[in-house]
Amino acid sequence: MIFSVAMSNFLIYEYVSASRFNELRNRLMIITQTGALALDADMLKRVPLNREGINTDEFRIISGKLKEIKKANPRIKYIYTMARTGQKGIWQFIVDPNPTMQRAMPKWRTSYPGDKYDVSGFPEMRQAFSGPSVDKELSADDWGMALSGYAPIYDEEGEPVAILGVDVAADEVYLTQREVHKRILFILLSGIIVSLALGMLISKRITRPVGELVEGTRRIAKGDLRYEVKASGSDEIRELAKSFNQMAKGLAESRQKSLDYFYRVVESLVRAIEAKDAYTKGHSERVADYAARIALKMGFPDEKIMLLREIASIHDIGKLGISDNILNKKEKLSDEEMDLIRAHPVTGEEILKPLRINKEMLAVVRSHHERHDASGYPDKLSAHNINIFAAIVSAADAYDAMTSHRAYRKALGKEEAVAELKKNIGTQFNPKVADAFLELLEEQER
Repeated sequence: MIFSVAMSNFLIYEYVSASRFNELRNRLMIITQTGALALDADMLKRVPLNREGINTDEFRIISGKLKEIKKANPRIKYIYTMARTGQKGIWQFIVDPNPTMQRAMPKWRTSYPGDKYDVSGFPEMRQAFSGPSVDKELSADDWGMALSGYAPIYDEEGEPVAILGVDVAADEVYLTQREVHKRILFILLSGIIVSLALGMLISKRITRPVGELVEGTRRIAKGDLRYEVKASGSDEIRELAKSFNQMAKGLAESRQKSLDYFYRVVESLVRAIEAKDAYTKGHSERVADYAARIALKMGFPDEKIMLLREIASIHDIGKLGISDNILNKKEKLSDEEMDLIRAHPVTGEEILKPLRINKEMLAVVRSHHERHDASGYPDKLSAHNINIFAAIVSAADAYDAMTSHRAYRKALGKEEAVAELKKNIGTQFNPKVADAFLELLEEQER
C-alpha cells in the first residue's frame, strides 16, 4: 500500500512538472519558428555589422518586426538575431531592438550590429542553424527565471543565414514546480501515515480505492486530464481522491489556457497574412463561421463545433511560408509556385504539431484541400478517408473563395456559387456536407 501511494504521487509530480515545462517549451518553439518565418533573410544580410548599422533602414525594419513579435507575446524578455563569424564558438549580433539595453552580465552590456558573443556554453543555441531548438533547462538572471528558444532564418535558397533568439520569462513554471513539489511531498508523507494505519486496521477495504488512485495516475500520465477518480472507502482515501481530481482539473485548465493562447497567437498571424491583401481580409473568420454553422446543421455536439471553429480560423497558417508575391499574383502561377501553394497544408500541420492539438482537428489543417474524388492535395485522399471536419472546412473555404473578390478574378454571385456547389457534389465536395451547406444557404434566403 505504501508503495502504491508513493508511486501514485511520484507519477503525479513527474507529469505535472514535465507538463508545465513542456508546455512552455512548445509555446516558445512556436513563437521562434513563426517569428523566424516573418523575417527577411536578404534584408538581414544588408545590415552593416558595425555600430552605424542601427541607423540603416534595414535595421529599423527588422527591429520593428522584432518589437511587434515581442508586443504580441508579453512574456518575451529579449528578442534578437545573430549570425556566425569566422571564429569557432563566436557569433555576432545583427539586430537587437534595444542595442543599449543594460543586461545582468558584462557580456550583455551592448548588442549593436557586429558585437561578438561567445556561444560555446549554449549547446541548444549552437544547434539553431540546423533547426529550431529550445533550452532543456531554465536559466536564472537578475530578473528571474527564463527559457530561451532559437530558430534558423533561411534565405531564398533555403540556406540558414542567421538565427532568431527569444528569451521568455519562466518564473510561473519554476514557482509551480516548487509548489507542486512541496504539495506532493506533503501528500506522500500523509499517504504513508494513512496507509500504515489503515493497512493494520482495514487492509482489504483499502486495496480497491488505492487501485483506483493508481489507475487515475496512469490515465493522467497518458494525458487524460478529464479522468475523475471515484474512490470509496475511508475518509482519508476519499480526501486523497478529491485532491487528485482537483490537481487533474487544474492541469486540464492550464493546458486549455495554453492552447487558447496559442490559438490567439496563430490566429493573429493568419490575420496578418490576410491583412496584406484586401481581397482575402476576413477570409478565415468567415470560413470558421460557415464551418461551425454547417457542423451545427449536421448535428455535431457543441464541444466539437467549438474546436472546429477555432481550427478553421487558422486553417491557412501554412501560408506563412509563402511569399506575398506568389499569394497576390494576378498572372497564372508557374509549376514551382503551385507546388509551394499546395505545400501550405503540410506546413500548417508542422507548425501546429507541437501544440498537441486534437488529431482530428489537426487533420483539418492538412486535409482541407482534399477532394471527394481523390484529386485534391496533399495526400489525394478520397471519400470517407477524408476527415469529416476537413470536408466541412473544404466546402466553407471554397464557397467563401467563390463569393469573394480575388486579385485574379471577380467574385461570383450567390446563385452562381450555389450552382458550383451543386455541380461539384461527389467530385470536390462530400455529398452530406454539401447538402447541409446548401440547406443552410437556402434557409438564409427565407
